[in-house]
Amino acid sequence: MLRRLQIILIVAISFCYFGANAQTDPQMAQFFRLKSQYNPAAIGLEDYISINGGARLQWVGIDGAPQSFMATADMPFKFLGKRFGTGVVLRQESIGLFNSLNAAAQIAFKFRKFGGEFTGGFQVGLFDQRFKGSEVVLPDGDEYHQGNDDAIPTSDIHGTALDLAAGIWYQRPRWGVGVSMTHISSPTIKMGGENSGTSNSSTEQIYEFKADRTLYFIGECNIPIKNTLFEILPAVLVKTDFTFYTGEINARARYNKFLSFGIGYRWDDAVIATLAAEIKNFYLGYSYEYSTGAIHSASSGSHEFVVGYRLKLNLGERNRHRHRSIRIM
Repeated sequence: MLRRLQIILIVAISFCYFGANAQTDPQMAQFFRLKSQYNPAAIGLEDYISINGGARLQWVGIDGAPQSFMATADMPFKFLGKRFGTGVVLRQESIGLFNSLNAAAQIAFKFRKFGGEFTGGFQVGLFDQRFKGSEVVLPDGDEYHQGNDDAIPTSDIHGTALDLAAGIWYQRPRWGVGVSMTHISSPTIKMGGENSGTSNSSTEQIYEFKADRTLYFIGECNIPIKNTLFEILPAVLVKTDFTFYTGEINARARYNKFLSFGIGYRWDDAVIATLAAEIKNFYLGYSYEYSTGAIHSASSGSHEFVVGYRLKLNLGERNRHRHRSIRIM
């Protein structure tokens, strides 16, 4: 019975993901470390080259459950006496028979105002989508689908579209907030056969996948506890595609800028525990999620790993004593 539940779940996820507008940005529990995945203005926030990578294994124990891998790199730089930021993001996700790849470059302009620093960022990239239709199996007598249903691809299909994002970020010494939008143009990916680019067939079936515009709000702060080596690092993320809304809050305690631990909650979805260590310029973090929904009966939970490294930059006298980032480093 459990095996049947898993099969039904993955088939349903794949077809629902394929047939309608979808939430296309995977949610990371350690979003505070990978902010530039969601906001292209959250780059170059400190005078370091910052490189981060993350992996998320969702609903472990269920075949075909979502798996996400991502990497970010960013740095500030000066041009004509002005401060800028630049970065790159890469994200790969598989879910059921779907596989998506996002690759993008980011640029941001910075200026100081009201005792802090504003950053306006823009991102341009490609959204690549694949569906393994050759692995679709519809058993005879299936009560949900017909074996000759034209709406279900039976061969591998693929498509690519231009994808844009933009955002703003405001940074003060001990807190920061940002608003952004991904998939600004709500790109529609038209997927045909793997060799459709060279095919002259006019009867080839074309399938479409639409990435919804998604609005994000991220806020974080650093609260030192007097006369101790502890500090509290709360962070919040809210997102919506204007149909679906969700939010997440995370509260961590960090000791001596070395070891941090905390708990979080994603609305109507999961409880999260996070543990991380910082050794010199290296970061290593782990999060475990326990689903609060019915899926927990078929899965042992979700796991997330994040690693990072930063390298100090010297951008001149003006920035030699700038504040430390409130991100976990």
